[in-house]
Amino acid sequence: MATSPSRRQLSTADERKKVVLETAVSTFAGRGYFGTTTMDVAQRAGISQAYVYRLFPDKETLFVAVVEHCFALIRESLSDGAAAAGGSSPEKVLDAMGDAYARLVADRDLLLVQLHAQCAAASEAAIREVVRAGYARLVEYVRGVSGAAEADIQQFFARGMLCHLVVAIDAHQVDAPWARALSDGLRHY
Repeated sequence: MATSPSRRQLSTADERKKVVLETAVSTFAGRGYFGTTTMDVAQRAGISQAYVYRLFPDKETLFVAVVEHCFALIRESLSDGAAAAGGSSPEKVLDAMGDAYARLVADRDLLLVQLHAQCAAASEAAIREVVRAGYARLVEYVRGVSGAAEADIQQFFARGMLCHLVVAIDAHQVDAPWARALSDGLRHY
């Protein structure tokens, strides 16, 4: 029997989990791990808190999934950048990946989740482990794709961290010597 167009079709648990995860990114971006509740996520997703708990057993598990999701987006962005590089030299590949990453962090929610995850990692073991694992995968990916020297890989990630700071505090919009010192040479979108 065919369902009528006016009849609501229920989503699968996987589809609902994806919606909750994407909603959780923007929810955790606003107030971080410590300031966000599962009720906040549930309300934003338009579901009950009990349903959030059916998908994710606790807030920590949900946040870890959010952080993993963000690392997957970063990896995808770096891959797109590497594919678009105008050459195969380590410098060209790193530059193209850096450009792709700068475009990605123009999404403040993703940027803020990264910053909140790094802060929470200082005191929460499970979050520290997911952040470590995420960076380990990214560093190995960048090393393998770019063929760059260790110092260049370190510089690549250091610039990324500086981009976090500059974008988070809108330093690129401040006309002052200190802001120019931090922002000059960094791409912003």
